Amino acid sequence: MKVTINGDPREVPDGTTVAQAVLTLTGATTGVAVAVNDEVVTRGAWETTALSDRDRVEVLTAVQGG
Repeated sequence: MKVTINGDPREVPDGTTVAQAVLTLTGATTGVAVAVNDEVVTRGAWETTALSDRDRVEVLTAVQGG
């Protein structure tokens, strides 16, 4: 199935979860926020939220610095 992750079209297997999509971008376990189709997905729901064809996923990571 096709989804868009951070603006890039990607082919992912059916049943791919938000957690799996996040792992394609970052190994970070903290400081990460995700929205699917403009709706925030809480961290606790990543493992159980399956993506659907044509979903738009935005993965944001916090950056520290000065």
